Amino acid sequence: MITGLESNPGNPALCLSVSQPSEVMPGTTTCGPFGENGVYYPATGGVINGTRAPFGPLFASNAWYDTMGNSSYNAFEAAGRFTSGRAQFLASYTLSKAMDNASGLGDQVYPFDYKLTKALSAFDLTDNFVFSYSYTLPFDRVLGQNRLGSGWKLSGITRFATGFPVTLTESDDNSLLGTSSSGVGNEVDEPNYTPGNLHLTDPRTGLPYFDTSLFSPEALGQFGTANRRFFHGPGLNNFDMALVKDLHLTESKSLEFRAEWFNTFNHVQFMSPVGNIDSETFGLVTAANNPRIGQLALKFFF
Repeated sequence: MITGLESNPGNPALCLSVSQPSEVMPGTTTCGPFGENGVYYPATGGVINGTRAPFGPLFASNAWYDTMGNSSYNAFEAAGRFTSGRAQFLASYTLSKAMDNASGLGDQVYPFDYKLTKALSAFDLTDNFVFSYSYTLPFDRVLGQNRLGSGWKLSGITRFATGFPVTLTESDDNSLLGTSSSGVGNEVDEPNYTPGNLHLTDPRTGLPYFDTSLFSPEALGQFGTANRRFFHGPGLNNFDMALVKDLHLTESKSLEFRAEWFNTFNHVQFMSPVGNIDSETFGLVTAANNPRIGQLALKFFF
């Protein structure tokens, strides 16, 4: 898997060695977040021309693409089909777990130990149940086998699924690695996590989806203790339906009329909450998928 890797990261220990006023020459700057390209004058003498290596400060943050992303996927899958004279039903269920150290170019790996960014994949779905159906409506029994009574069909797809994992990030460069401006997606930094009950909450309340007090900024010069992704956002509960009428005009010509509804019952499909601890909306669900959408279509076959 191709993923992003910072080729010129900052050296946290070197930055910390000149992070206090007493550690640098009087009147000169100290090193801190986003200071990987600065010039520092240690109190003991000498000059530190940036903390990045191996290419130095002239190259700044310079991520490259590397085929070192590793992933694993394990699943239990079951499916069943039933067909009768007028109806067809298909149900499938998947119980799965997908893990990786990067889910694509949108993720960077920790440059000094790839294993530290191993977590749930961005596309992981623990439970996924899909039920599809097609039923020929019995209007012909009431209206007769004619153009009005024949050709009516109801179909749809119903899906219940776990939400996608919440991606936890920290954009303040407390790690002193300088990966936030690499241009390849999510920075490496992650917050600290104190194990506890996440108390997942209904997004309709307007409260944070999870207990944000369990998370705190990473210590200066350290990598955060939270996994990049380890719990899921709000689940999916969706019904798509279609009503179809076939009208035979001649032996070789016919019309098909379709009325389709997506998210038929207008159930709110919440997206994942904000996972950036430096955001004012950290933990809040701020977006949702499309509401109910209806469309009509007419197709002529000849």
